Amino acid sequence: MKAIVYERYGPPNVLQLREVAKPVPKDDEILIKVYAATAAAGDWRLRKADPFLVRLFNGLRRPKRIKILGFELAGVVESTGSGVTQFKPGDAVYAACGMDFGAYAEYKCMPENGCVALKPTNMTFEEAAAVPVGAYTALQFLRKGNIQNSRRVLVYGASGSVGTNAVQLAKHFGAEVTGVCSTSNVELVRSLGADRVIDYTKEKFENDGPAYDIIFDTVGKSPFKACVERLTPTGFYLRAVHMSPLPVVRGLWVKLTSGKNVIGGTSKENAEDLMYLKGLIEAGKLRSVIDRSYPLEQASEAHYYVEQGHKIGNVVLIVR
Repeated sequence: MKAIVYERYGPPNVLQLREVAKPVPKDDEILIKVYAATAAAGDWRLRKADPFLVRLFNGLRRPKRIKILGFELAGVVESTGSGVTQFKPGDAVYAACGMDFGAYAEYKCMPENGCVALKPTNMTFEEAAAVPVGAYTALQFLRKGNIQNSRRVLVYGASGSVGTNAVQLAKHFGAEVTGVCSTSNVELVRSLGADRVIDYTKEKFENDGPAYDIIFDTVGKSPFKACVERLTPTGFYLRAVHMSPLPVVRGLWVKLTSGKNVIGGTSKENAEDLMYLKGLIEAGKLRSVIDRSYPLEQASEAHYYVEQGHKIGNVVLIVR
């Protein structure tokens, strides 16, 4: 089968289209014929070994554990292992591959109890591939922020992969949503349901109306002190990024001295969230946002674009 492989860390051109062995499913696995994947921040960071600690996970001098990138996909089940009961050949599915990656290929094996679910029936494979990571990350963080009881929510970075989902999900849960983005993305964020959109190049959210129950930073660029100050007395400042030690310590201090909550870290892939999101998508409550699409063989061009940090929603790789 064809796959995008990288044998060394470095710029986008280390990604090469190669012929590799087609995987064979184990007893508890399904073999997915991949139709689409995405080029995401986690992919280019692993390719570039950024931060350097990535090398402790994937090889100090060159990639050893992961040589095929791709964190999420959509496709069709081609075959199943002898012990599989949840899926059958011909099922259209979408999935998150977790730390095994491997979606930049024509085929990918996944355990049936992994983060895989039937694809939303009203989405193309390209649209479905752009859902898993951004959507379940937004969903899980909003739940941590007690979204069911939150009236005012601000989404910082509202035009990105997590942000576009966060805006739609917060509206679904009944919140009044303010999105923060750049000038060119204001209309997009408004079309996703935001009640108000702040163009950060022209105004500061610090001066905006009453306090927020949730401030959700989806890109790791919001001002810590200002966000904490703009929260209600029991509000949540959510940061969907790995927090360095200093923000963690500051967050603990905020909790001890004010009762406000600072929550960071990462999300956890699971099939239950994909099934929940499938229901919302089929009910017309959630849609994916795709900036650009590239054929698989142009993965390096896709990575170059994504690494610039200006993508809107998701960038998709079309595998077949």
